[in-house]
Order: sequence, then structure tokens, then C-alpha cells
Amino acid sequence: QMIELIWTILPAITLIFIALPSLRLLYLLDELNNPLITLKSIGHQWYWSYEYSDFNNVEFDSYMIQSTNNLNNFRLLDVDNRIVLPMNNQIRILITATDVIHSWTIPSLGVKVDANPGRLNQTSFFINRPGLFFGQCSEICGANHSFMPIVIESI
Repeated sequence: QMIELIWTILPAITLIFIALPSLRLLYLLDELNNPLITLKSIGHQWYWSYEYSDFNNVEFDSYMIQSTNNLNNFRLLDVDNRIVLPMNNQIRILITATDVIHSWTIPSLGVKVDANPGRLNQTSFFINRPGLFFGQCSEICGANHSFMPIVIESI
């Protein structure tokens, strides 16, 4: 009976010692360092809406540019209204959806957040160089889910 007590309590204590520092780190990672700009991204079928929350009434929709023979844009990745964000500053983004689950993904920035209807998800990132950053909805959210590109222009 004593050995059963030991092999039950010893793993439980070990798990507690592993979990407490991990929960502390998760809490510290979630805190933000005074972001310069807050961007709200709303996923629709099959486009994104954006709002700069720090400014009054700055809202726009971002649709994919239809494929043409123009060599100056990126096929299936370029949008009509790009997100313009400053570099070398902390950016907070709030992400939600209106209809189905989407995923706001920018692989080159290491950002991937699900956009769920009725839930407001938050993350932050830091852009350290100027340029264009491309991403797409990486969730199977309907027939045209691959046609929801995201373009960030860092200035």
C-alpha cells in the first residue's frame, strides 16, 4: 500500500513543479509592452476588414486583386488596400471573424492567430525591417479560403 501511495504522489508532485514555471512564463508572454498602434482585423467571407483603433474612423476592407497579365503585382497574394504599419515599434493586433473560423497568418513575421466569430483574440509583433510581408488565411473556411491574402507594408 505504501508503494502505491508513492508512485501516485511522486508523479503528481513532479507535474506541479513542471507546471508552475510554465504557467508563469505563459502569463509573462501574454503581457504587452505599450504598443504604439492597435490594429483590429475582422475576417469575412472572403476578405479582411481592418480598423486602426487608435485613430478615429480609419477603417477599410482588403480584397484580393484579380489575376491580370500585369507583371507588377503578386498573383493571388496582392490586395487592393494594404495594411501600413511602422517598423521598429510594438504592434498589437486584435483578431475576430463574423461568419466562420479564419486564420490570420503572416509566416515571415511568425504570426498565426485564429479568428473566431464571437471571440476577440490578441497578439503582438515587432517589425524590424521595411518591406512587404505576405500572408493568407490558413484555415479551411469555405470554397474561396485561399483567396484571402494579407499584405503588410512596413515603413
